[in-house]
Amino acid sequence: MGTTTTTTGNRQAFFNGLSQNLDNLRQQGLYKPERVIASRQGAEVTCDDGRQLINLCANNYLGLSGDEAMVQASIKATEQYGYGLSSVRFICGTQTVHKQLERALSDFLGTEDTILYAAAFDANGGVFEPLFDENDAIISDALNHASIIDGIRLCKAARLRYAHNDMADLETQLQTAAGKRHRVIVTDGVFSMDGTIAQLDKICALADKYDALVMIDECHASGFMGATGRGTHEHHNVLGRIDIITGTLGKALGGAMGGFTAARKEVIDTLRQKSRPYLFSNTLAPSIAGASLAVLQRLSSSTELRDRLHANTAHFRREVAALGFTIKPGTHPVVPVMLFDAPVAQKFAARLYDLGVLVTGFFYPVVPMGQARVRVQLSAAHTTEQLNTALAAFAQAGRELGLIK
Repeated sequence: MGTTTTTTGNRQAFFNGLSQNLDNLRQQGLYKPERVIASRQGAEVTCDDGRQLINLCANNYLGLSGDEAMVQASIKATEQYGYGLSSVRFICGTQTVHKQLERALSDFLGTEDTILYAAAFDANGGVFEPLFDENDAIISDALNHASIIDGIRLCKAARLRYAHNDMADLETQLQTAAGKRHRVIVTDGVFSMDGTIAQLDKICALADKYDALVMIDECHASGFMGATGRGTHEHHNVLGRIDIITGTLGKALGGAMGGFTAARKEVIDTLRQKSRPYLFSNTLAPSIAGASLAVLQRLSSSTELRDRLHANTAHFRREVAALGFTIKPGTHPVVPVMLFDAPVAQKFAARLYDLGVLVTGFFYPVVPMGQARVRVQLSAAHTTEQLNTALAAFAQAGRELGLIK
């Protein structure tokens, strides 16, 4: 009969250590509180303390998260298909609404086929291992999303990184990987912390030169980047030249949850056979699939929401810079207001909360050391009046904390 080497004292020490680490975060001003919302997601939200705030920190780019038409589409799908499927897709978890959504996403993105996942993290986590092995090389932007990094770790392919958005270094890494069977360049279409748009036109040119594949994560682009909202590949006029596209239904495309991978049919068929998050996770809820289908139908009929979003983005970027804040340059609705010091970012976000504006402070390890910020995210649902009210709060908090004159 065996004995355990773990004692009550050691177990308690484990929990004491966690408590001490959390206390240290609080003392350093680095503890991340969660703001609890008691209303629908939207341009303005009600928090659980009863306060109404202008919301500048949601990925609700097109303002559809709380949109009544989307709510009704979700209810309709639930009434028709039920609450859930209690199964994975290949057993008994595929409904017509899932196939319809996959077809609609393929048409929207310009690919042959699409596979749905419970989350975009799963899409990135499940794409590399079935497609690439030790004979191949994955060449990844240094600032790619954590889900891409984790997905690559699950794969036996050689891993190379190129300096963020640096095309010269990308070419160097492609040359380093020349002896590999297949080479795939992987990048976020838009980098969520900075709002930087990947140089897909140049990336595709290098891929052609070195006979490499291209994969992009479109979580912060699908629905509003490009002339008709197809994404970063439309923005850079490289439609049809991207081999694999991953993305989310949980941001601009309705804001619930769910992810996807879109590509040629043989790629998607392989993922259906071998992608572990697809094979071992429950099917996406039919309510989400039905509402997401309604979102795509709406976006295919009009660019109104996209156009309004970009007008709001231009207005806020121009005015917050005029106040004296340092922002990362660009045109994307992610607007990093740079504060550099982590405790200052936390204090600034807390003061804005007091003034009726909801933002979040970001700092290491979410962003590089010394690059703390509040990340503003604009929505098509914001009115000009709301944005101007928020800007006035930025001015007041900035002056109180000595950040602007």
